[in-house]
Amino acid sequence: MPTRWGPGRLGLGCMGMSFAYDPEGRDEDTSLRVIRQALDLGVTFVDTADVYGPYTNEELVGRALAGRREETVLATKAGLVADEAGRLYHMGRPDHVRRAIDGSLRRLGTDHVDLYQLHRVDPDVPLEESWGAMAEAVAAGKARAIGLSEVTVDQIERAAAVHPVASVQSELSLTTRDPLAEVVPYCAAHGIAFIAFAPLGRGLLTGRFASAPVLSEGDMRRRLQRFQPAAMAANRAIVDRVGAVAARHDATPSQVALAWVLSLGEHVMAIPGTKNPRHLESNVAAAGLRLTPDDLAELAALPEPAGTRH
Repeated sequence: MPTRWGPGRLGLGCMGMSFAYDPEGRDEDTSLRVIRQALDLGVTFVDTADVYGPYTNEELVGRALAGRREETVLATKAGLVADEAGRLYHMGRPDHVRRAIDGSLRRLGTDHVDLYQLHRVDPDVPLEESWGAMAEAVAAGKARAIGLSEVTVDQIERAAAVHPVASVQSELSLTTRDPLAEVVPYCAAHGIAFIAFAPLGRGLLTGRFASAPVLSEGDMRRRLQRFQPAAMAANRAIVDRVGAVAARHDATPSQVALAWVLSLGEHVMAIPGTKNPRHLESNVAAAGLRLTPDDLAELAALPEPAGTRH
């Protein structure tokens, strides 16, 4: 690699343009421009999911990529659904997966996606059955490859016995390092791309948030432990230490956080999300930041954050 997913290892996560984060700050016209700007800047990997919105994020991405589909490594997901109250639940039944890919292709305005991902393993459906339905999308030419999200090594191996696993997508950042114990090394050893979502700690590592009330009503981070006032005050020390590393490079804390993720191996990608053109440019520039051994040692010594990630 560079990974099979394009010439670079920084992609664009599109979830926040339509779902979960900052509902008052959403602007579809700006988001359309940001997606196209990403392509102009050389970002090729674009990630969405049917549950984002639900459905509206895929529609947004489809509009943004109209006329530029050939420039894009396009990824979407199935396996989570939202009820009328916005609560998410697993849905890995094979019949759902088969229907979901057709809906995604229609909304995205394409005849195939480059990567189709099982968003979560449904505890009520054998993984082999869900994965077998995902593999059918490859056989039908509707997906070029298939990947998993938020899984264990055992689950990767079970899926791989049915069909090759092209990628694993999980949360990974300076404040969420769980995959480093087993999953990231396993992916490296088996030629599987690892896609890090929320590489900026859901915004925590940017340094822009000083307290929970900064977040607008409807922003899902208001419910997360790490974004509660006491935890955020404690976690500010982590952001400050990342900022000290950034200052040595005339960089931003966000750029250091992204460069750290990319330092973990050539098989590792990061898909920071943004709907801000200036933030996009800054994120893309992080690909050129090279952290020193001393930087990496200092970042490795960061304490665990206050509060769980969920």
